[in-house]
Amino acid sequence: MYVIASAIVVLVVLSVLVFKAFWRVAEPNEALIISGLRHSHATDEVEDSLGFKIVTGKGTLVTPGVQTVRRLSLDLREAELAIDCVTHQGIPLGVRGVVIYKVGDDFASIANAARRFLDQQAQMDQRVHNVFAGHLRAIVGNMTVEEMIRDREKLTQLTRESSGTEMHKLGLIVDSLQVQEILDPTGYIDNLGRPHAAAVQSQARIAQAAADREATEREQEAEALKAEARRASQVKQAGYQAEIDEAAARAKQAGPLSDATARQEVVVEETKVAELEAEREEQRLQATVRRPADAQAYQQVTLAKAERDARIAGAEAQRQEVELHAAADAQKVKVTAAAEAERVRLQASAEAEHVKLDAEARSLSLRQVGEAEAAATQAKGLAEGEAVRAKGLATAEAIKARAEALAENQDAVIGQQLAENWPAIVEAAAKPFGDVDQMILLNGAQGLSDVLAQALSQGVTGLQMARNLLAGSNPSSSGGNGSAPTIGADAAKEAVVTA
Repeated sequence: MYVIASAIVVLVVLSVLVFKAFWRVAEPNEALIISGLRHSHATDEVEDSLGFKIVTGKGTLVTPGVQTVRRLSLDLREAELAIDCVTHQGIPLGVRGVVIYKVGDDFASIANAARRFLDQQAQMDQRVHNVFAGHLRAIVGNMTVEEMIRDREKLTQLTRESSGTEMHKLGLIVDSLQVQEILDPTGYIDNLGRPHAAAVQSQARIAQAAADREATEREQEAEALKAEARRASQVKQAGYQAEIDEAAARAKQAGPLSDATARQEVVVEETKVAELEAEREEQRLQATVRRPADAQAYQQVTLAKAERDARIAGAEAQRQEVELHAAADAQKVKVTAAAEAERVRLQASAEAEHVKLDAEARSLSLRQVGEAEAAATQAKGLAEGEAVRAKGLATAEAIKARAEALAENQDAVIGQQLAENWPAIVEAAAKPFGDVDQMILLNGAQGLSDVLAQALSQGVTGLQMARNLLAGSNPSSSGGNGSAPTIGADAAKEAVVTA
């Protein structure tokens, strides 16, 4: 039983393998071309006339070793077209296109394609390109560039019609023919389009300019409306802000105004108080300063006058002994006393006036202070003038007394002057000897004594000359025949005094 079962299985397996070896199935996109043993029961007249069997879309039994099975693809194919042509105008062009084709579905087309391409299916594209290249060159040669550009469909249609017969003979059908590009190496097409392009560009620019102008006008109008709206808004805002600022300023100034008013009232009251205090101070100064100062000034003036009188009396007594010195001292004392008394009086008056002005300045204006200072300055100037005048009078009195003394006792005055100036005279006489680096005395100590005596004798000579001048005679007149002019006593006195 086991052997029988195994034998049956083996038999079934062998049957299946044998069936697969004899059975061939055609895919939907291919056709089986079976050549070899002819089928006597074939009913297809086309198949009988071909001498081989065509199977599409089904399976069939094939006897290995007796029949041969080959497959023919029914898929779409694509052939690129790149053809250089010359138009009817003699203008060279390059045409670039594509042809989409396939083997026809009927047995005649499959048979024609099988006879021509069964073993050369890879060369089908090149064959189709050659077929279309010839027809396309012929069609382009009968057309102008303008026709090709304006009616490219006509070019496609004529090409398909002219190549249709040959494609049918090859068992091929054209599904699509497209002219993709027309190349213009000479620039003819570009030149054709330039006038139109320029016109279109011009119209476009005009239209664009008109659109820009209109847009600008609209924008300007919109900007003007926006500016007007902004201006109105800003004006209103400014008005509102002004009202707010005014109210804020009033509110802000209310406090300072109240403070200022209160302060003003306080200042007025303080001014009144200051005036009262100034009046009180003035009365106090009148009682405590000015009146005592006036009394003190009167006392000092009286004492000064008494002292001056005493000094004048003493000076008069002394003048009798030495009139020049006494008169000078008396006059000096007199002038000094008068000046001092006047100065004290004026100073006291100025101080009192100054105290008064200072008290009045606290309540009065700066103008009154200036007037007080001017009065004080004037009083001080008067005092200084009086002092200068008194000093000048004292100097004049001294000169007068000196002149009177000189007239009465010339020798005494001259001797006094020489005695006072004797060191300077001796120094001046000895000055020439100070410039001598080396002195040679021929007679020794006696010569030195003679030199010193000569220097000292210059003082005696000067005394004799002064006497002669006062006497009105010239020392050289006694030795000459002519007379010399005399010098007056007043001139001599003035010269001696000046010396």
